[in-house]
Amino acid sequence: MKVIRLSKLDKKVYKRALDAMSRELVDLARWVADSGARIVVVFEGRDSAGKGGAIAAIRHHLNPRQVRTVALGKPTEREAGQWYFQRYIEHLPTKGEIVLFDRSWYNRAGVEQVMGFADKGEVEAFLHATPTFEKLLTDDGIILIKYWLTTDQAKQEERFAERRDDPLKGWKLSPIDVASREQYDAYTEAREAMLRATHRPNAPWTLVDFNDQKQGRLTLIRNLIDRVPESRVPRPVIDLPALDRKPSVETYAVIDPLPDWTPPDED
Repeated sequence: MKVIRLSKLDKKVYKRALDAMSRELVDLARWVADSGARIVVVFEGRDSAGKGGAIAAIRHHLNPRQVRTVALGKPTEREAGQWYFQRYIEHLPTKGEIVLFDRSWYNRAGVEQVMGFADKGEVEAFLHATPTFEKLLTDDGIILIKYWLTTDQAKQEERFAERRDDPLKGWKLSPIDVASREQYDAYTEAREAMLRATHRPNAPWTLVDFNDQKQGRLTLIRNLIDRVPESRVPRPVIDLPALDRKPSVETYAVIDPLPDWTPPDED
């Protein structure tokens, strides 16, 4: 299938579109709180695809007490001995919450399989069990939305090089990322097997092109908003009467604030 890509998105166009969608996300979150809905959004994709940036764009204007990000690290020894899905279950939402999984139980079908952290039997068992696990979630009323962020290898290489050279992004480049560079095609095969086994009407997958991350974020957020049922509830009107006196000024009796930051002298 031929993929048609738009030219690089103008920053001003991106910001206007994202601001408008952010207001809709605020409406969506208000509906979730009002209705008691539970939403799980799974973000999967290759290393450097843009999962973190997409999640940050979604969460930017939302209440962090209501909208949580779950990004689990390597399993502990205890977790490694548990039922595979067990450590993810405790992070599922309660009524009125949205949980965004920055990688999820699908690690087993991706990095664990490709990099040899799970054997063939464990992967097959996972692919067999996952539709049942997810049906339990959706039958209980959880809205489950699953995204895979796609990225060409040339773009992935460009982003890895940027991480290597940027001291603010160096933490994003791990030995696993470096090793995965030789496994691009293996990840594709693993993804296709995962889609065949776990793409179901109650929990379908949606692929989003993230070669241009700004375009990808807008495409994903627009889809996310459109996937949730009618999500507008009246915005509460809070009266904010004028103060009956002159506003007070901060005073300090015990400890003074830090002095204001000033730029260093330049030689």
